[in-house]
Amino acid sequence: MPISPLLNAEIRVLTLFNLDSAMEGIKVHKSADENTLQAIKRLHEKGLVTQDDGGYLTDLGIHCAEHLQTALRILNGTSQIS
Repeated sequence: MPISPLLNAEIRVLTLFNLDSAMEGIKVHKSADENTLQAIKRLHEKGLVTQDDGGYLTDLGIHCAEHLQTALRILNGTSQIS
């Protein structure tokens, strides 16, 4: 499955969330680049974040971000595989 530029932007936004605290969200400011602004809106439409300018991860968003961040750690060689 190829990763489109749109999907890549969404992945980049999901990696910004701190998964150690469900009470820590993000806010994408209007001055952010257009790719990031559109990515966060798409993530909101998909039900992964609570607001169209960021907010918090939903339960589905947490699940998605956990898998994504785990995959990235494995691919970057920073995680031990049991």
